[in-house]
Amino acid sequence: MKIFTDENRKKTVDVLFYLALTIELVLMIVEKSEFSFSHEGLVFRLTFLLTFMAVLVMKHNRKEWIAIALFWAVALVSYRISGKNDMLRVTTFLMAARDLDLKRAMKYTFYVCVAGFLAIALLSCAGIMGNVVLVADYGRGIENETRYVFGFGHPNTLFSSLFVLMLMWIWLYGRKAGVLPYIVATVACAVTTFLTRSRTSAIILIATLALAIFFRLLPKLSKSRIIYALEILVSPIFCIVFAIYAAGWSGHIYNGDGAFPEPDYFWKLESALNYRISEIYYGAANRDAILSRWSLFSAKGADSFFDMGWVRLFYWYGIIPVALLVIALLAVIYVSYKKGDIWTMILIFALSVYTIVEATFVTRYLGRDFFLLIAGVYLGYYFKDKGESDVGRP
Repeated sequence: MKIFTDENRKKTVDVLFYLALTIELVLMIVEKSEFSFSHEGLVFRLTFLLTFMAVLVMKHNRKEWIAIALFWAVALVSYRISGKNDMLRVTTFLMAARDLDLKRAMKYTFYVCVAGFLAIALLSCAGIMGNVVLVADYGRGIENETRYVFGFGHPNTLFSSLFVLMLMWIWLYGRKAGVLPYIVATVACAVTTFLTRSRTSAIILIATLALAIFFRLLPKLSKSRIIYALEILVSPIFCIVFAIYAAGWSGHIYNGDGAFPEPDYFWKLESALNYRISEIYYGAANRDAILSRWSLFSAKGADSFFDMGWVRLFYWYGIIPVALLVIALLAVIYVSYKKGDIWTMILIFALSVYTIVEATFVTRYLGRDFFLLIAGVYLGYYFKDKGESDVGRP
């Protein structure tokens, strides 16, 4: 009698993966709150072990085993050089997500996040944990600026949490939602902007919702090649180019490197970005985030925090890991194009552009990166025949 029939393999993988996903989501929610937890490393090892076991239980053909071995080899090299196991954890998580019921997994993630974020806000409003508002100088020329946080510690953290919920709602329900739900979503965007005063991020949120409404009204455009070509121009091409120039300008202006001379519009751009380009230089230990310090794999100790997410990817992990990320992103875009899945394109646009100015999704907390679920399933189409009907239909 076979212990691992196809049905038993599927059930075992689901149990292992959902256990890992649940732990990652709970850890992410705890990290966003004011609750102090100092054993993340142990939890990361546990969730890695669960997804690693899931990958071993899954069936793989020879081509897929070769790909798995190559990705794990690169991830291990990254771990050896940089001391970070993030790449190993992410690649294993993606592999373990291959056979997910995507709609079910996304709904599960959405409602766990809703419950967790609501709990943080209620605890704050009840005076149990966390502030409702913060009055501080946020570097925007206002000495005592009042911004709401509702227990999330910082207004940008509150915004990013609501932004994630909006993106998941768009992907799950936006393609069929009627007028009233979109009116509610629009009001939610306005309220979020008012409460957090996250001006740059709010523009991205509004643009994302506008795109969702546009493609909801004109669904036939979801098959247009031009749309997917434009997406590639934005992400990854524009995002990568902007990161290179930002890191180059930061090195030239603040460190004296001469590769990227200061353009006439630099200080206007720097002011509009709330001086995030200067943070590339001042925020990273040993000034290692500027362009002249980038390397194939990041060195140990390259773990400082600053806002510009695409630059932080190069700084935290190195050129080779980011190149692999870009290849994976292009592969997901191609699957989306083949299936006319414009809703995944909207998410890629929103997450990529948002990551230019914020680093919320450049994180060791995999629970923040809900898009990994979609990417894992879509990348899996390159290794097994999942049929024509289930791609792009959550």
